[in-house]
Amino acid sequence: MVDSGRIIARGTADELKAQVGGERVEVVVHDPRQLADAAVVVRRCCIGEASVEEHSRRITAPSTGGASRLVAIIRELDEAGIVLDDVGLRRPTLDDVFLTLTGHVAEDAAIREADEAGELTANGEASISPAGRP
Repeated sequence: MVDSGRIIARGTADELKAQVGGERVEVVVHDPRQLADAAVVVRRCCIGEASVEEHSRRITAPSTGGASRLVAIIRELDEAGIVLDDVGLRRPTLDDVFLTLTGHVAEDAAIREADEAGELTANGEASISPAGRP
């Protein structure tokens, strides 16, 4: 895995994903006013820190226990009267790995590099390869 031209991690996709942790619980809250309360429940039921995206009303947190843990979280959210638009259990993506290792998303870094190199188009777009390099 490369960030700004530097190798930040080596391994297969599965090895890199294992470094971040196994599964992720994702919850999308219907009412943005319930986001903070939902985050408390998710944090209590999961391992590690939960990520809260206010604009999408999404909470993501590392978890163990598979589907049975997800069912427990759904029950607690329901008991708290928190209405969900979506809920799921997923394995981390390579984007999750990159974010964990660098603290920023891959596209931000690639766009920033393209901007610094003067390679952005007039409308602010950049030609970015999957490796994040123009």
